Amino acid sequence: MKKVIEIEDLCCKRCAERAEKKLLLSDGVTGARADYKKNRIFVDAALPDEALCAILQDAGFSVKEIRPRKGIFG
Repeated sequence: MKKVIEIEDLCCKRCAERAEKKLLLSDGVTGARADYKKNRIFVDAALPDEALCAILQDAGFSVKEIRPRKGIFG
């Protein structure tokens, strides 16, 4: 399922890359792309929200919100 994760503290490109790598190394995550300018990470994962939150908190990030990603086709 595609999701958008709102992060509180993606301050630079290096932080965004670190968050992406941490997610991509987890089982159940097939894609991750971080946008540090908007403090968002776009994830394609079969994991529950609690697991994604735990992965990012383990990497030192504060998760504000996780919501389903809506595309232009629904």
